[in-house]
Amino acid sequence: MLKFVKNHMESITGIEIYPMISLIIFFTFFVLLFWWVVTAKKEYITNVSNLPLEDENTTDL
Repeated sequence: MLKFVKNHMESITGIEIYPMISLIIFFTFFVLLFWWVVTAKKEYITNVSNLPLEDENTTDL
């Protein structure tokens, strides 16, 4: 099965660019994600991290 796919892929002209494009896309995504995490404000991170712990059914009595 793998030999069939490999031989089929080798016959397509210009296919060697796709792995490089996907590597650049994923690398760029993770670099931007890392940059966002490093530059995020502490208050925002604290607020978002506490969201699952908040009770939605609380009422002020």
